[in-house]
Amino acid sequence: MTGFTPSLENLIDRFASLPSVGRKSAQRLAFHVLDMDDTQAENFIEAIRNARKSVHRCSICCNFTDNDICSICSSKERDKSTICVVEDPRDIVAFEKTHEYSGLYHVLHGVISPINDISPEDICIKELISRLGEGNVKEVIMATNPTVEGEATAMYISKLIKPLGVKVSRLAYGIPVGADLEFADEFTLIRAIEGRKDI
Repeated sequence: MTGFTPSLENLIDRFASLPSVGRKSAQRLAFHVLDMDDTQAENFIEAIRNARKSVHRCSICCNFTDNDICSICSSKERDKSTICVVEDPRDIVAFEKTHEYSGLYHVLHGVISPINDISPEDICIKELISRLGEGNVKEVIMATNPTVEGEATAMYISKLIKPLGVKVSRLAYGIPVGADLEFADEFTLIRAIEGRKDI
């Protein structure tokens, strides 16, 4: 027995099913929802409904958008000769905050992971290859995360792209600013050495 009513327990379970939300956080969120007045609660429900109804994948890059084509793909200011391939739409937000990258993106919505039963057909690889067939793209930057699955996915995609005559590069990963070398793992050090530049 938890001491919660079935309805409250169900609400807590729904919050707990979200990524990175533990049981305690789920309880706090559930109680916060119960403390809302009717207008706040309806606005919250309506925001979820509207997002579920109107947000979908861009027909070009697979990023989330309210329109058929997202604002990045439709922008005349972007460099259309470069595509940065990321795992998740949130990765685009991180790149855009730097104000350093002006090319296009492609969102895979996952990585190849046999252990999780995710094959190349389950993520947006064929959409990427289709874009390259138009002949405008000169470079594809693989910016998948530096995990075993991310590396495997980058290698798999690069093998598909190379015969098309498009340059494939890998995002350099290394030692974070302010970190001590003694605490860096072997994989991070290897990537730091491989990604070294002239000074």
